[in-house]
Amino acid sequence: MFRLSTKGRYGVRAMFDLALHYDEGLVSLKSIAERQEISEHYLEQLIATLKKAGLVKSIRGAQGGYMLSREPSKITIGEILRALEGSLSPAECIDDIEKVDCPRADFCVTKKVWEKVKKAIESVVDSITLQDLVDDYKKMTANESYMFYI
Repeated sequence: MFRLSTKGRYGVRAMFDLALHYDEGLVSLKSIAERQEISEHYLEQLIATLKKAGLVKSIRGAQGGYMLSREPSKITIGEILRALEGSLSPAECIDDIEKVDCPRADFCVTKKVWEKVKKAIESVVDSITLQDLVDDYKKMTANESYMFYI
């Protein structure tokens, strides 16, 4: 079964949190960790990877923190997942990053299935932005007195 790791799931949650607070400026890791119920130590690792990928920027110091490197409408879920998970391929034989030579590649009927699955996954995650998540969250919580988190 194709399943995202906690890196991918928690990374999207952290980026959502940064997007939700985008207009407020810098956000501390501690506040993200508390709101999203993610270990601060684990969050540090995720943010370091996202920063290296150019999706997050940081300012050091007492008033420092983190923010998105671009507007939430300019960052897709696909970018986040690729930064944290690597390839989104459901099978090694069609992986763009670590291509595996398969002796059955030239006559493998199932390879076409995995290629279609990969294209469908990429199409979905590349069509959803952080702004879409923020908008959905605001709709969900518009009439509620409590907070929802992804």
